[in-house]
Amino acid sequence: MALSASAVLIAAIAAAAVALVKGGPRQPAPLESINAPFKEVDFSDLPALRRYTARDGASLAWRTYLPHAGAPLGCVVLIHGSSASSASLHPLARHFAAAGYAACVPDVRGHGESGRKGTIDYIGQLEDDLEDLLAALPGDLAALSKTLIGFSAGGGFALRFAGSTRQHLFDRYVLLAPFLHHKARTTRDEVGGWVSVGMPRLAVLAMLNGLRIRAFNHLPTIAYALAPEVRDQLTPQYSFNLMQNFRPHADYRADIRGVRRPLHVLAGADDEVFHAREYAAAFEEAGAHVPVTLVPGVGHIGLTLDAPAIATIVGCVKQ
Repeated sequence: MALSASAVLIAAIAAAAVALVKGGPRQPAPLESINAPFKEVDFSDLPALRRYTARDGASLAWRTYLPHAGAPLGCVVLIHGSSASSASLHPLARHFAAAGYAACVPDVRGHGESGRKGTIDYIGQLEDDLEDLLAALPGDLAALSKTLIGFSAGGGFALRFAGSTRQHLFDRYVLLAPFLHHKARTTRDEVGGWVSVGMPRLAVLAMLNGLRIRAFNHLPTIAYALAPEVRDQLTPQYSFNLMQNFRPHADYRADIRGVRRPLHVLAGADDEVFHAREYAAAFEEAGAHVPVTLVPGVGHIGLTLDAPAIATIVGCVKQ
């Protein structure tokens, strides 16, 4: 019996080791609806990156957009989506500045020019970084009312923050086509073809983290359907740490129930990544009545690029 038990244990350890080494995500085929729209964006007036120092001493990147005239009406902090960087929200940030708002757009750690691409040091570091960004704002911006706006995975992270004990750092929250959970009614299979998850590796890492073993959390667990020509510029894979942090908590309904600040959800009615018409029901299932606005004729990426969608988002904040 002892030999049999030992054999089972050795086999289980061997299977876990194989899953860690070979059970990572495959590279999904490029998703044209995500990649193509950015080819038409004018980045000629993209502001230069600025730097702030996080609590661990890391120099992290962000961009700032200021109104063309007069004092800002408020400050919006924009959080980009998965694999992206602050540049992806340039059209939205530019329109906020034109409407009289200051817009602050960080490269979330693990993306763009912030930290090591595709990974972070620990789950919870992104919340620390956001708090450190707010602490680093110039006095004239720090004194303004603040809205946190997150898109897609960034919307999921904004929800994570909105339901936390740090939610008081913002006056309101706006979620743009947010990722809630892979089992939420809003999520299409493989997120509409945008992701590939290395389930064997993910399962083993989740088990190890349950045992407080985090030595392998740097391993990639999810890959994104980027076009080959932009994979070097963007972030094609996330480690376990980044994948788990750049989203709501596993109990996303608890995040929803924990929000005590004004919250609004917007999505394109033709979103091909998420089931946009299910957002209202998803929040109601969690016990919260949250205003949901669907923008007609707009897909996932179009929510942050198309003029009617941008006008709707800016109008939501101005209310």
